[in-house]
This record gives sequence, C-alpha cells and structure tokens, in this order.
Amino acid sequence: MKKNQGLRLNRRRKFFNDEDRWGYLFIAAAMIIFAVFTLYPVINAVYTSFFDYKPFGSKYVGLQNYIETLKYSKRNLFYKAAWNTLVYTAIVVPLSLLISFSVAIMILPFKKRTQSVFKAMYYLPGVASGVALSVVWLWIYDSSPDGLFNQLLQFLHIPTQNWLSSTKTSMLSLIIMALLSSHGTSIITYIAALHGIDNSYFEAAELDGASFMQKVRLIVWPLVKPTTLFLLVTGVIGSFQVFMNAFMMTGGGPDNSTTMIGLLIYNNAFVYAKYGLACAQAILLAIVIAIVSLIQFKLMGVDVEY
Repeated sequence: MKKNQGLRLNRRRKFFNDEDRWGYLFIAAAMIIFAVFTLYPVINAVYTSFFDYKPFGSKYVGLQNYIETLKYSKRNLFYKAAWNTLVYTAIVVPLSLLISFSVAIMILPFKKRTQSVFKAMYYLPGVASGVALSVVWLWIYDSSPDGLFNQLLQFLHIPTQNWLSSTKTSMLSLIIMALLSSHGTSIITYIAALHGIDNSYFEAAELDGASFMQKVRLIVWPLVKPTTLFLLVTGVIGSFQVFMNAFMMTGGGPDNSTTMIGLLIYNNAFVYAKYGLACAQAILLAIVIAIVSLIQFKLMGVDVEY
C-alpha cells in the first residue's frame, strides 16, 4: 500500500516538474486570451440577451428579445435577413468550392515554382482589407457610364444597370463580388489535398483507359472529400456571418434586399442601441450555424476519414 502511494507521489512530482510548469504557463497565456476575448463575450452576450440593456438601469425581460425576434410581422426584418443570407449562402458557397477545386486542378500539372506563383497570385487579394476591396468594387459597380461593368455592357450594346441601387441586381452584385473575390485559401487547401493522392491510382486509371473527367470524378473527388467537407463547413459559417460586403456596398438596401443577419445584428446593436435584441439574434444565429454544421457532418461525414 505504502509502495503504491510512493509511486503516485513520484508520478505527481514528475508531472509537475519545471518543464511542465513552463508548458502550462505558455498554455495559460493562450487560455487567458481566449477567455477574455472569446469566452467572456459569448457568456456576456447570452446574459445580455435576457435584458433590455442600457448603460444605466438595464431591465430584465426574460425571453422577450427572442420572442420579438421570432415573431413574424412585416416590420420584423429578421426573416427577410435570414432569407437573404440563405440565398447568398446557397449560391456563393457551392460555386466558390467549384471554382476553387477547378482552379486547383488546373494549377496542379505545373512545376512547383509555377504553382507557387499561381498560389501567391490567388492568395494576394485575401491579404488586402475588406474595405479596400469594397472600394474597388464600388468603382466596378458604378452606375454611371464610367463604371467597369457598365462600360462592358455598353460595348456589348446592352443597357447599363444601377447595380447596387436596384432590388433586381443588388443581391446579384454581392454574389458576383464574392465569386470573383479571393479563393486563395480554398485553392491552396485543395492543392495540398491533391498532392496527397498517390500517383498509383492515376497510373491504374490510365491503364484502364480512363478519361480526364473520369479520373476527376472517380479518383480525385472522392479522395478530397474530407477537404471539401472542411471547406464547406467553414464556408457556410463565414457566409452566414457575412457583414463587410453588405455594409460597405449597399448598407442593406435598396428596400432591405441585401440586409444580412450580420448587418441586422450590427444595426440593432450600434445604430438603434437595442443591445439585448442584437445579442438574442446573435445567439439564434450561432444555434442555426451549429445545427447546419452538424447536418453537413451527418450527410457528408459518413464515409470521411480524418
């Protein structure tokens, strides 16, 4: 018995030696940053969602903010913003994955140096700030004849458009902007996954007389499925939280046709000072994102190995 106790004490002493203390110290720094800048804001948002929050004299309202958010009415923009976000996500995320995958397939045959050049070119727009990119796109979508897209339409003898000022083209404009913007991270991730495929699969396929599309469909696509699932989940999460594009390009207009959930939460919090309502909507958005992510893992993660 005493021998076992001595062994336990020795193990504890070994566990808490100087090297371990330094390791826990470094981990503690990261955990403190996480707790202060991530965990505490989330807990505080949940707490605030049950109040009619004011800097002085907040009033507890229970589930009223959630009821107000989910109650359907013409004045309630939550459902319209949710629909706009859903449409944006349903179009942008799959097409972005298709573009990234196709570009990665085209880059792969080149030598490593050439691949590096292409990867840098595609990743470079991602380094620029969203505000700077939005300014460029505002010039592209300029409703005057000087706008780039309108110049192209004039060249094709097609009437010019008020891209960002019309309910018919405002959402389309944001979608085109997202599809033609940076796909660098997804392309680099796909290229890394493609490099991990053994050449023996392609050699066997060539012996069987498989075409290029058959190789892509039967070999490449199934083997990069884990990467696709990762990019799909992260893409949906990012798309549900989209804010910068709508805020900078249209401000949610015209007629709230481009108001996204993220923009609605921002307006409620920082324009109308309805902090409790904004927190409730943010919590509901987080729940929806979690449910959608679980569904994606359930549908696509059955035969995926990590």
